[in-house]
Amino acid sequence: MTIVDMAEVLSALAQLDIDAVRAYEQAIGAVGQGGIRESLTRFRDDHKRHIEHLSAVIRALDAAPPEYTPEFKGFLIEGFTAIQNLLGTEGALIGMGNNEELTNRKYVEAYEMNLSPNIKELVGHNYHDEQIHLKYLRETLASRAWEK
Repeated sequence: MTIVDMAEVLSALAQLDIDAVRAYEQAIGAVGQGGIRESLTRFRDDHKRHIEHLSAVIRALDAAPPEYTPEFKGFLIEGFTAIQNLLGTEGALIGMGNNEELTNRKYVEAYEMNLSPNIKELVGHNYHDEQIHLKYLRETLASRAWEK
């Protein structure tokens, strides 16, 4: 995989994380329960950290990271999340779960590529965070924790 190819892969992941931050911000506003809100805030902050780390590596590859603006797909993610948020905490969690499934798929795809070892390590670390997010969202939905 060329340096240009790696920069493109990382840029796509950074854009996905940018879109996730925006979606989490909407979901946080829709969630009333304090513990769930705190978890979503922590996950949003993980995505912000991913953006920072991915952007630093993209710059090191002499490429420009994506700007902090949603691309078309991001508008779809935001719109879907906004619709789900109208349903309150449960809807917000469903929307974020769907978003995290997409993010997990994209990170696994990137991890399976022929990346340099240091980039593979970064992608793997971010993917681990994404797995935690998805597991929490699935478990919280299954237990209906907001009703307790």
